[in-house]
Amino acid sequence: MPNKLKSTTLFLMLLLAGWMLTARADRPATAQETTGYQSLQLFTDVLSIVRRSYVEEVNMKELIQGAINGMLLSLDPHSAFLPPEMYAELKIDTSGEFGGLGIEITIRDGVLTVVSPIEGTPADRAGLRAGDMIVKIEDRLTKDMTIMEAVQLMRGPKGTRVRITILRESLAQPLEFEIIREIIQVRSIKAQLLAENIGYVRIAQFQERTYDDLMKALSSLRKENRRNLEGLVLDLRNNPGGLLEQAVKVADTFLKSGLIVYTDGREEGSQMQFSARAPRTEPDYPMVVLINGGSASAAEIVAGALQDHGRAVILGTRSFGKGSIQTIIPMSDDTGLRLTTARYYTPNGTSIQAKGIVPDIVVKPMEYSEAEEESLVKEKDLTNHMDFEGASEPSALSEQDFDLDEALRQDYPLMRALDLLKGWHLLKGLQCSAV
Repeated sequence: MPNKLKSTTLFLMLLLAGWMLTARADRPATAQETTGYQSLQLFTDVLSIVRRSYVEEVNMKELIQGAINGMLLSLDPHSAFLPPEMYAELKIDTSGEFGGLGIEITIRDGVLTVVSPIEGTPADRAGLRAGDMIVKIEDRLTKDMTIMEAVQLMRGPKGTRVRITILRESLAQPLEFEIIREIIQVRSIKAQLLAENIGYVRIAQFQERTYDDLMKALSSLRKENRRNLEGLVLDLRNNPGGLLEQAVKVADTFLKSGLIVYTDGREEGSQMQFSARAPRTEPDYPMVVLINGGSASAAEIVAGALQDHGRAVILGTRSFGKGSIQTIIPMSDDTGLRLTTARYYTPNGTSIQAKGIVPDIVVKPMEYSEAEEESLVKEKDLTNHMDFEGASEPSALSEQDFDLDEALRQDYPLMRALDLLKGWHLLKGLQCSAV
């Protein structure tokens, strides 16, 4: 046995010995401990055989990383080992700027699938949709490809081209797109007055500056309206999530008090509660929150908190259903570990894992067929997803100025949200004038 393999085997055996020593020394090993020892012995045996007998010489580091990847992939779709370049990419994501196409992706039944295109990006303009199955990137098939591998292939310098081939439920033939990469600057917040006294705020993703940008956007809307708002549409459609801390701050903006979200995991540090505080809370104007199948994770935290507290009406279609939290753990050699460490729960104690937020008012976009709606990937569709515990639509707003009437005609859920807020004020006025 080579020296390097001997040292690795010794390390693994010592690791297991340390684990088994946590048991009491005055009793025999339990069945679980014995099984664990035998499984690790099997692993070292296979490692030894591969190193010795595989047809080509293999790299020890790559073998170990491959084994780690396999171990994590067996847990759930969101846990992964991050080599140095992928770990660096992950840190770039939350800053909101990178070179690429502008799509959120996941693995569904072993197939690389679009969760949602990011608004205003090359992928969005090219016509990619939520639910599209990416079968090839350039000439490489995506079968058994990890998300991080796909990210590496699709990201790149501004101005370079990448060719992707997709399958779509409503089409008989594959579609091929050749897309020019751009610097993707995901604007976290966009805002616009929809009507007199009624504002619209879209949150595309929860990044490092989302809360600060939200405060600026609400201030700008009040200034443009020349008085306080009397209604707000908060658009979380196709928002894939992001930073938990920012989601809590956004929910806190609209709640004076009470629980926003709590998390529960095996370790003490993963058991947390986040509550609203009164300072800087927005006035108690009527709110409608828009969600769809692309609303995930942190977006669901906000929608769930506002729904449970009766602070907003939730309108749209059922959300993605990602009710788990991933912790990024730095490892040696600039690598990292993304590990699911907790589930989160809405204030009423509901886990949305593989279930999603159910809207108070279900409104489907007019341009989607039933088949396309069913094709949208959800958390419950992902291989090895965690089970439920407890009880892509185009946005109306673009980077530039737009024709509001035309935008509303094209965005049926937004039009319904605006009508709901207008009706709210009409009923309030009738109640006030009744004698």
